[in-house]
Amino acid sequence: MVQLCSIEQAVDDVLARLPAHIHMGMPLGLGKPNLFVNALYRRIAKLPERALTIYTALALGRPTKGDGLQKRFLEPFIERVFGDYPELDFLADLHTDSLPANIRVQQFFMQPGSLLHSASAQQDYVSSNYSHAARDINAAGLNLVAQLVASSTEHPDRLSLSCNPDITLDLLPMIEKRREAGETILVVGQVHADLPYMPGDAELGMDAFDYLIDAKDSTTLFSTPNMPVGFQDHFIGLHASTLVRDGGTLQIGIGSMGDALTAALLARQADNEAYRLLLTDLDVYQWAPLISHEGGVAPFARGLYGCSEMFVNGLLVLADAGIIRRKVYPDVATQAQANAGTLDDAAQPDGVSIHGGFFLGPRSFYQRLQEMTHAKRLEFNMTRISYINELYGQEELKRLQRLDARFINSAITVTLLGAGVADQLEDGRVLSGVGGQYNFVAQGHALEGARSILILRSWRESAGEVSSNIVWEYGHCTIPRHLRDIVITEYGIADLRGQTDAKVIEALLNITDSRFQNDLIEQAQKAGKLPKDFQLDPRFADNTPQRLKAIQARHHRLFPEYPLGTDFTDEERDLLRALNWLKSKFKLTEILELGKAALDAPEPEAFPKHLERMRLDKPEGLKEDLYQRLLLAGLQATAH
Repeated sequence: MVQLCSIEQAVDDVLARLPAHIHMGMPLGLGKPNLFVNALYRRIAKLPERALTIYTALALGRPTKGDGLQKRFLEPFIERVFGDYPELDFLADLHTDSLPANIRVQQFFMQPGSLLHSASAQQDYVSSNYSHAARDINAAGLNLVAQLVASSTEHPDRLSLSCNPDITLDLLPMIEKRREAGETILVVGQVHADLPYMPGDAELGMDAFDYLIDAKDSTTLFSTPNMPVGFQDHFIGLHASTLVRDGGTLQIGIGSMGDALTAALLARQADNEAYRLLLTDLDVYQWAPLISHEGGVAPFARGLYGCSEMFVNGLLVLADAGIIRRKVYPDVATQAQANAGTLDDAAQPDGVSIHGGFFLGPRSFYQRLQEMTHAKRLEFNMTRISYINELYGQEELKRLQRLDARFINSAITVTLLGAGVADQLEDGRVLSGVGGQYNFVAQGHALEGARSILILRSWRESAGEVSSNIVWEYGHCTIPRHLRDIVITEYGIADLRGQTDAKVIEALLNITDSRFQNDLIEQAQKAGKLPKDFQLDPRFADNTPQRLKAIQARHHRLFPEYPLGTDFTDEERDLLRALNWLKSKFKLTEILELGKAALDAPEPEAFPKHLERMRLDKPEGLKEDLYQRLLLAGLQATAH
C-alpha cells in the first residue's frame, strides 16, 4: 500500500529503511522529482557515514547566462521561460567539481556539451546503449527509484509515468525479482501538477509506489525552447524528407535539424507544388533513383507511424498535421490485417500512431498534450525503451509495425570511410552519450525496407574559423563504418550501404563543402584509397553556402526561421540573429570589418524596443556605449 507523506518524511523513511549506501535511480530528462532529490542530497551530504550514488541521464539545468551582451539577452528570457524551475543541487556541484565526498553521480547521457570541463562528470560517465541502461543500473545495486508522475481526476486510483516510462518500465520486473529474494528496494513518486497524464503502457496502479509525496509539485516544468533553424539545417531537412516513404515509420531526434525535417515534411504535405519546385532548383533529382526506390516527394496518402525513443515536438506537429496517422496494433493478427489493408481502423480502439520512450520539449508541447482528450492521448503510447529501441521481444509484431522505417539521427562528424561521430570528442571527453543511436542504426540494417540516416552539417564555424565536419580520420567513432548506410548534409545524399571504400569516399566527397574537397581527395589518394587520376564529378564542385543561400532567397517562404513556433518575442528573434552575427565576427581577420560596422551603426532611434529589451536604451559609460554600437551594427547587418 502506497504511503502518502511529505518530502522530509520520505527522506526520513528512505534513510531508515535502506542500507548506509543508497543507490538511487532517476529518469532521463524531465521526470526527475527535483525537490525530493535535493532534500535527500542535502541530508546525505551532512551524514559522512552514509553514501549516495545517483544513476541517471540528461540532468537538466537552465542555460548559463554568461556575461556582457549574452547575459543581457538571456537573463529576462530565462526568468520568463524557466520561472521557478528548481535546479538540481548535484548538477551545480558537478559543474564545479565540488560534490560531497560521499556522493557520486553516474550518467549514461549528458546535456550536450554542458559537462565537458567537469572531471567528476567525465570520470563517472557510463557508456551504455539506452536499451542497456536498466540492466546496468539494476546490476549496480539500485535500491531506490525516484520519479515525477502525473495524476488524473478521471483515474484516481492510477498514476502515469508520463514523460518517462522508458527505463522505469524495464526496471520494475527486475526490482520485483530482487524483492522476492528479500531485498529492500523503494519507489518514491511525486505528482507534478502540469505533467500531462499519458494513458496506455505508462499507467501504473498506486501500489507500484512505496511513497507518494502528498503535495503536488507545481514549479515550472523544464522546457527546451525551439531554436532558430539555419539555412544548413533547412537544406539537410529537405534532402532527408525525400527519403521518407509514405506508409512507413519515422524516428527523429531533438534539435534544429529535426525541426528542419519536420518543416520539409509539412511542406511536402501541404505545399507540394512549391516543395517540388524547390527540390528541382536544388537539383535533388540527381538522386532520383534512390528517392524513387526509398522515399518519395508526393503528399502522404497513407501517413506515417512514429517510433522514436524521444517523442519530440516535431512528431506531435506532424501528428496534428495528419502526416503521422498510420495506426499500429498490439497483436500480430490485427497488425497483419492492417498491413494487408483489410482492417477497419475506425472499429479498433487500441490503435497507436506514436510509440515514445520519453518526452521533452517547449512549453507549447506540454500544453498541447494537456489540452488533448484522453482518447486522443491514447494514440501516443509512452512505453518501455526496450520495446522501441530493440527488435528482440515481440519481434514478429515489431517487424510488422515498423514498415519502411527511417531512423534519422544527427552526427557531429563523419569520416570519409563512413564512420559516424555523435557523442564524444577524440580526446575522450564526452559531449552527450550514445543514447539510442546505435540501437536505431542496428534496426536500420535489421529491418526489411529500413534505412539508417545520419544527418550533419558539412562544415562548422568556431571562433571565426571554418572547418569541415567530413574528415579523413577521427580519434573516436559512435557508429563504426561497417554500419554505414545513408549520410545527408546540406549538399545532398550519400548512399553508402554495400559500397566499396572508394565509392564511399566519392559519395561523401560529393556532399562535402567545396572548400575542403581537394584536401580530402589528397588525403584519400595518399592512403591509397582513391585512384591517382580521380576527378570530382563537376556537378558537386559548387558545394558552397553562397549557392544554397541564393536558392533560399528564391524560395524564402519554405525556409521559416522558427517552423515549430518559438518562445522568443519578435525583438528577441532580431536580437538573437544580431548576437550570432557578432559572435561570428570575433576573428582577427574580421575585427576591422566589425569595427567599421560599429562606426557605421544606425542611430539608436532605428531600434528603440530592441535597445530597451537589452537595457541599452540609455547607456552609461564607455562600455555600455560600445555594447550599444555593436548591437546596433548587428541588428542592421541581420535585419530581415
